[in-house]
Amino acid sequence: MARQQAQRTIHVDGQWREAVSGATREILDPADALPFAVVAEGDGKDTDLAVEAARRAFDAGAGDWPRTPVAERAALLRRVADLLARDREPLGLLESRDAGKTVEEGRIDIDCVADAFRYFADLVAAEGAGRVVDAGSPDIHSVVVHEPAGVCALITPWNYPLLQASWKIAPALAAGNTFVIKPSEITPLTTIALIDLLAEAGLPAGVANIVTGPGHTVGARLAEHPDVDLVSFTGGLTSGTKVAQAAAVTVKKVALELGGKNPNVVFADACSTDEAFDTAVDQALNAAFIHSGQVCSAGARLIVEESVRERFVAELAHRASKIRLGRGTEDGVECGPLVSEQQRAKVESYVASALEEGAVLRSGGKRPEPSAERPATGYFYEPTVLDQCDREMKVVREEVFGPVLTVETFRTEDEAVALANDTEYGLAGAVWTADAARARRVAARLRHGTVWINDFHPYLPQAEWGGFGRSGVGRELGPAGLAEYRESKHVYQNLAPRPVRWFAG
Repeated sequence: MARQQAQRTIHVDGQWREAVSGATREILDPADALPFAVVAEGDGKDTDLAVEAARRAFDAGAGDWPRTPVAERAALLRRVADLLARDREPLGLLESRDAGKTVEEGRIDIDCVADAFRYFADLVAAEGAGRVVDAGSPDIHSVVVHEPAGVCALITPWNYPLLQASWKIAPALAAGNTFVIKPSEITPLTTIALIDLLAEAGLPAGVANIVTGPGHTVGARLAEHPDVDLVSFTGGLTSGTKVAQAAAVTVKKVALELGGKNPNVVFADACSTDEAFDTAVDQALNAAFIHSGQVCSAGARLIVEESVRERFVAELAHRASKIRLGRGTEDGVECGPLVSEQQRAKVESYVASALEEGAVLRSGGKRPEPSAERPATGYFYEPTVLDQCDREMKVVREEVFGPVLTVETFRTEDEAVALANDTEYGLAGAVWTADAARARRVAARLRHGTVWINDFHPYLPQAEWGGFGRSGVGRELGPAGLAEYRESKHVYQNLAPRPVRWFAG
């Protein structure tokens, strides 16, 4: 992406343009803190223009996307999936540089994005003409149909830029909506690329609009805008609360996918053999340290049965210390940098507070030594294991969003469940046990939107994703993820109308 071309990153009514103010922002590579792209820095004026375009496209657009036959909408989504597969390598590399993750993670993300587009294409194409409602009379034809919600504001985070965008864009388009998307101002590049792919696939002008810029201007304006019918936000609890408050004034539909403080519960019987022990430790590492822990569903709370705690934590800390940190584009690197200096400083403050409150550092807890693959200017931080933690500690209660794993212990099943549920969040969690009956019992009692048994992190586009408590409102993916972008309408037809005679006159 050339420097001058990159500045035209606001897409309104089918045209790329600069910000009204002319402002720009440098995009930094988190591996060395050096700029490698420049984007337009939009504000409220740009946002208003984008919403106006989306409104026109929805109400009377030349392409008439809301009334385009379902089969045609599904076909376009499949074309987008094919284009993503075609561009897998450059998009995966761009996601790696932008967000700091490894290239392999970037490639996997692109595969998952394509899967999301294909899933929602298949889902909407398989639907019927509506749900017939039995009114109890052959003279009444009653049906519930689904229509697009309207103009959608989509606000996405920095950790999985394109994946989170696809979870919103694919169902929004499948349902027949138009949209304005605001990607994170620090990782916008692959979302910008996706807008080009939508146009290449044949999406009419004005249906897809993007405004690059900060949350306090672009995001805030989208949330409050009277011509926006729905706002879907993925990000932190504080920002999500502000979005909900702003959206409440115009009573628009709101979907919020917020944070998590996710328990990974390990019973002793899950470690009864060397193979089982190795698997549980390996999965605990994956749960906590994939993408440097910058995952809303990261298994940042290890809750392990007391009888195996010391052996488990010792091995976990040993393996964590061996994780190879470096630039995500380098071969053999297993974990990249944090996304920004601000994020690293936040992680460091949480580790410092944990140690002050009595946690025991078992590994990590500092910036690594610089090397050829870890420039001193990069935002690297060692995978950190904190032992002897408890629920009173800030690091256990609050979402760190970094490579920090806390360890708590339990003796009984009831105690394990109580610890796992003792959080204001409820996004995801896991239970590890060789006892199938116990696995089912614990899974049923966990107040989390996704529960894994003897696994961690996999998701399916056909299964709903979202959380209990302060982890959010609504669901993404699955049939419910499509329903978020729709309104239900009941059409009641009297086939044999006649006078009611309620009023005598």
